[in-house]
Amino acid sequence: MPNPMKIRAASKDGVTEVKVLMNHEMETGFRKDSSGAPIPAWFITDVVAKLNGKEVMQAQWGASVSKNPYLAFKIKGGAAGDKVSVTWTDSKGETRTDEATVS
Repeated sequence: MPNPMKIRAASKDGVTEVKVLMNHEMETGFRKDSSGAPIPAWFITDVVAKLNGKEVMQAQWGASVSKNPYLAFKIKGGAAGDKVSVTWTDSKGETRTDEATVS
């Protein structure tokens, strides 16, 4: 199972700011290992964020995103105690979902 994401969410003046650090190798498929064999592509393809179960953000990524990507976005609405969840799916079909409480 992939390592957990670090999610921080804070609400101020009716806007919730979400910051996410995802743990993922994000291989492009262009690098080679020490023996010269190509390392297969393996990267996050889809990211979905939800606030209290309602989808508020969706992204489609490719191989050009860096290792352990950082994502920040703002949501109009949300309040302390609400739940923010982030789910990613990668090119191997693996998926990870983590949740944080808005402060």
